[in-house]
Amino acid sequence: MTESKNYIAGIILTILLALTAKAVSTYIPMHLISASVFALLLGMLLNPIIKELTFFNSGIKFVSKKILKTAIVLMGLTLSFSQVLSVGGYSLIVMTFTLLTAFGGGYIFGRLFKMNWKLSSLISAGTGVCGGSAIAAVAPTIEAHNSDIAYAISATFIFDILMVILFPIAGRYFGMSDLGFGLWAGTAVNDTSSVVAAAYTFSDAAGAFAVIVKLTRTLSIVPIVMIFSYINARENKRLGKKSNKSAKVIKIKNIFPYFILLFLMMVAVKSTGIVSSDLSSNIAAVSKFMMVMALGAIGLKTNFKEISDSGIKPLLHGLIISTLVVIVSFTVQLFIGQF
Repeated sequence: MTESKNYIAGIILTILLALTAKAVSTYIPMHLISASVFALLLGMLLNPIIKELTFFNSGIKFVSKKILKTAIVLMGLTLSFSQVLSVGGYSLIVMTFTLLTAFGGGYIFGRLFKMNWKLSSLISAGTGVCGGSAIAAVAPTIEAHNSDIAYAISATFIFDILMVILFPIAGRYFGMSDLGFGLWAGTAVNDTSSVVAAAYTFSDAAGAFAVIVKLTRTLSIVPIVMIFSYINARENKRLGKKSNKSAKVIKIKNIFPYFILLFLMMVAVKSTGIVSSDLSSNIAAVSKFMMVMALGAIGLKTNFKEISDSGIKPLLHGLIISTLVVIVSFTVQLFIGQF
């Protein structure tokens, strides 16, 4: 019963935070800063207070993980398979170049900065695939230290905060289409929650497109984890080391993002015509509010001081790689005519 109350307390807190963020965002001209961004920033401001009140923790963690994925699954009820296939096809082209940039650039600048290859690889994975989720999946396969994981997450998260604010402004400045911006945000912004925040600030259509692109990009986590497992085994052999017992045996079921399958199931339901336009519109509104809640929860879990203590090299490495990915994604779209 006590555990249930803890969940409820955290969930109610994120609901109140989301409502506050939505109210504040209505006063911003041209909707330049969305409710999602305000929820994230307000949550970060409240973190020093909330982290001392442990009875909020369970609910906040639940919202940041489960509610965000549920919101994305529900978004499937607002999209058809024709939209998913067309956008997903374009995203594969752009994604090929951004992944090569993230890992190739990460290797080069990691060597230049004389960084630990594991830390450099984690930052590249977070930048190229899906932020903290990719870092968490790759870390055990390369036997990364906890400090490497913390630095990598900090390096990618700081860039995400900047992009959530700057991306919509840049998109409007360049006169990008909804599809073009969705492709750009979905392939260049790191974490799923940040993609959602940036894209929906631009427009609802761009948000829907960005979600599709991001889910396509997330699937690359499976082959990337397999590749890094091989690299780590080869590196251990070269150094004459036995693999640490803490390294996990890779099982596809443990790293495959199954919520993507649920998203596709919802798209299939929508494609049958069973879901009316009014119901689809209401579901979209609920999904967007859940996303604002999730961004608020992520903010509540984020401590600025811990991020600032990460050191300059990982942050600079992450900034350079993320900037290169943004430029490459933008440039590729100019060439394929989806600007």
